[in-house]
Amino acid sequence: MTTTYIKPLPHATPISEPFWSGLNNKKILIQQCDDCGGWSFYPRRHCTHCWSNQVTFKEVSGAATLYTYTISRIPTLPEFSDEMPQMLAVVELQEGVHMNTVLVGLAENEIKVGMKLKPVFHHVTADKTLLKFTGVDKDVQLQHFDSSEVVEEVKEAVTANKRKIRYDDIPTMESLISEEFSPWSNQITVDQNLINEFAKLSGDDYWIHTDPEKAKKDSPFGTTIAHGALVQILMSRLTIPMDYEVIGFNNVVNYGSDRLRFPSPVPSGVKIHARSRIKSVQQIKSGTQVTLEICTHIVGHDRPSVINDLVMLYM
Repeated sequence: MTTTYIKPLPHATPISEPFWSGLNNKKILIQQCDDCGGWSFYPRRHCTHCWSNQVTFKEVSGAATLYTYTISRIPTLPEFSDEMPQMLAVVELQEGVHMNTVLVGLAENEIKVGMKLKPVFHHVTADKTLLKFTGVDKDVQLQHFDSSEVVEEVKEAVTANKRKIRYDDIPTMESLISEEFSPWSNQITVDQNLINEFAKLSGDDYWIHTDPEKAKKDSPFGTTIAHGALVQILMSRLTIPMDYEVIGFNNVVNYGSDRLRFPSPVPSGVKIHARSRIKSVQQIKSGTQVTLEICTHIVGHDRPSVINDLVMLYM
């Protein structure tokens, strides 16, 4: 299961194409002047030192020091909400040029102006690679967050080492009640196409969901938002890792919700994931009733977008 990479991506120009093509091959290519030997970045038609037009792209190591940085805790666009807090930085390569970039694999207290850095190549689509940086002592392996490998990791976590518990073993079922939430599920993108399709299906085509231009101007959120019911329903596409499996029942029924709340909106283009915990277990005449609290969040946000106390009846 993969979805489209929805964050803004750079567009190569005829001048900058060698730089972006180099990143796809895990090479950093910047321009050096054939006349004075000076290095320049960003790509342009002339040397920034002597104004000569004789410049050539050459490979460099990417060894760098941190020139300056800032920690962004509010996403510049909704699509970047999963990266919060984001470490925005300017680095200085050994060749003396400065690059705007993002720091990865570093805790906030590890970041110091002047620290030594090395490049990290983040392959985000079939033909786009982004250049990021980390500490020289770090081993950072970034994955495109929609990659099949990420999905497979979640599936493996779901199926590995599960305890098997009979639905009518009430004491053992009750032992699953916890204040602690499960690990996070896989992530999915709530894009405008998905919102529009739900609007057609449900008949709720209010402009705050379906008109990006009007929402950008008039909505307090600055963009369209998903229907709360849509975000709730998308739970069926999220696989939450559990270390147990309920067995022995003939049928399981969604018995409704004891509580359903939508505490915060989900803007178009963000990614969501979910986690859960068992709140209660009760033996009733027709079987075993389990209340599962499922919280769906925008990736990187502490406040849930949906809280659903889902009641399941095992018979």
